[in-house]
Order: sequence, then structure tokens, then C-alpha cells
Amino acid sequence: MIEDYTPENQNEQDDLYEHHAFTVDKGQAPLRIDKYLMNKIENAIRNKIQTAAKNGNIFVNDQPVKSNYKVKPLDQIRVMFEHPPFENLLVGEDISLDVVYEDDDLLVVNKPAGMVVHPGHGNYSGTLINALIYRFDNLPNNSSERPGLVHRIDKDTSGLLVVAKTEEAMAHLSNQFAKKTSEREYVALVWGNMEEDEGTIEGNIGRHPKNRLQNTVYLGDEADNGKPAVTHYKVLERLGYITMVSCKLETGRTHQIRVHMKHIGHTLFNDERYGGNLILKGTTFTKYKQFVDNCFKILPRQALHAKTLGFVHPKTGAFMRFESEIPEDMQQCIEKWKHYAKHVDN
Repeated sequence: MIEDYTPENQNEQDDLYEHHAFTVDKGQAPLRIDKYLMNKIENAIRNKIQTAAKNGNIFVNDQPVKSNYKVKPLDQIRVMFEHPPFENLLVGEDISLDVVYEDDDLLVVNKPAGMVVHPGHGNYSGTLINALIYRFDNLPNNSSERPGLVHRIDKDTSGLLVVAKTEEAMAHLSNQFAKKTSEREYVALVWGNMEEDEGTIEGNIGRHPKNRLQNTVYLGDEADNGKPAVTHYKVLERLGYITMVSCKLETGRTHQIRVHMKHIGHTLFNDERYGGNLILKGTTFTKYKQFVDNCFKILPRQALHAKTLGFVHPKTGAFMRFESEIPEDMQQCIEKWKHYAKHVDN
């Protein structure tokens, strides 16, 4: 039941800043709002959600609620605070960037693993956007109010990103990504020896119902729980208990390659969030375990690199394609597996 608040408290909503907003799905079963928000907000801590509710910062259909309120289908939920979202308090930082190409309309950056693309929960500095706004004035905002960003890649994924420097470039490039005419190729190491030399994975991607930090594939009657996603893959090299693959994206869903590869039984090597930091294939020999642990130390992240990026230049109309080398940590891991595979074959 919605708690009774005085009109004074209700009017305070006008002085608050929206941090999160959700519309509850039509098929949602009754669920406490603190549990619902735990599933929706990445890196959320339950006692902080409960404190926010206690302080009158969580609104359902414009009324403040307590943490035991049970959400209903089509409820409009807003989490409001007296300060703007931290990710909106952008501060420029003098961070060096590996700029592959730049002109008056755009630049292409080779992002290192470990760099967050935009500020968010737990990462409010040291991001690509902090570096960009230090370097450039008046970058155009995308639909999520993130300056310059046309697309993003995960923190621990390395590789190429295009950044828009003008409103026209932002609109043109964003349209290419939306219409799937941009070219994006990733190189990944995945657990297991893939049966097919190439193939296509299709499966809607949405938030995992039990693990709020993961996404998952929804098929059939549950497909509406996710958004359409298509990944084309091709085997580049078989390395014993792992496979090096090329993945080309038609769509750009969050964690798309990581989710799709796990879905077909080939989780990315050392992808901690999706269980790839465990030994999923191989032998029980102690030496093999030591070998894999050494590979994990060399490559302390998911084995994923955004290698190729192609798009039509928004002003000249020329098609541009950029390539980046596989970074040293991933290359060292590949070399170790090559050596291991030869040793096993012999």
C-alpha cells in the first residue's frame, strides 16, 4: 500500500532530480519495490534502496512509497534525489587517448581494457567521457545525454569506438548504428572447440531474471522480455580447449557477444560475470589447471577486442574502415594456447 504523505512532501518532488525511471512490465507479478529495483539498477545495494524509500525518494505514479510497496503492472517508478545524477556532473580530466583518426566531424579511439566509457554507478571519473570533455568543448549529446558517444563497449573490452564532434555527425552516425549499416567485428576467445566453422546466433537479449548483473537470451513465448539481437561468428583458429572466433554484430545489445556465446555453450574465456573465469573445458590434471590460471593472470579480463569498425563518413559520404591490433595481454594468452595446443597434438 502507498504510504500517506503530506502535500508538502509531495511537492518536494519538484525540487528533486530523477536518477532512474522504470515502467513495470504488463506481466510483472507482485514484488516488493526494493527487490524490483535491485534487479533493475546495476550495482545497487539493497539497504541504500531501502534508505531512499524511507527518505521519500522513491515514487510510484508520482506518490512516494516505502520499500515494502509491491509493484503492479504498468506502475511508473521514479527514483529521485536532491542532487543530479553523478554521471551528469561531468568533469573533464586530462587522460591520454589512443586516437586512431580525427577530423572536424569525428574521431576514432582505440579504448584500452579497464577504461569505462561513460560515468555510472561506481565509476564517476577516469572514463572516456571525462577525457573527451577535457579535450573538446560543446560535444553533442546523444539520446542518453552522453556527450560524443555514438556507441559503447564494456569496461574490460578493448578496441575501437567512434565519437561524434558535431550534432550532424551524431545524428548521421547514430542512424547508421540504428539501421545496422555500420560494420563492427570483434575477436574473442571462447571456451570449447566450436562444432561449426561459422554460424549466426539469433536470440532476444534482456536482463537475467535472477542475476541482475547479467543479461540472458529469451526465446519463444518469452522473447518479449528482451530486444532482438543477431551475432554472426566465424572460427579463426582452434586452440585445443578454446577457440578464437570473429564476431560481427548486426545489433548492439549490452553484453551481446558475451551473452550469445554463453547461450550456445561457448562462454568467453575469463569472463568473470558470465562464469568464464572457471575452467569450463579441458582435463583434470594439476598442470593444466596451473596453465589456465597463468593464462587468467596474463589476461585478467574477458577475451574480447573490438578489432574492426566501419561506417560512412557523415560529411564526405566515403566509407571508412579502421582496424586495431589485438592488444598485448590477449595476444600473449593466444600464444600460450597455441603452444599448448601443439604440445597436446604431439
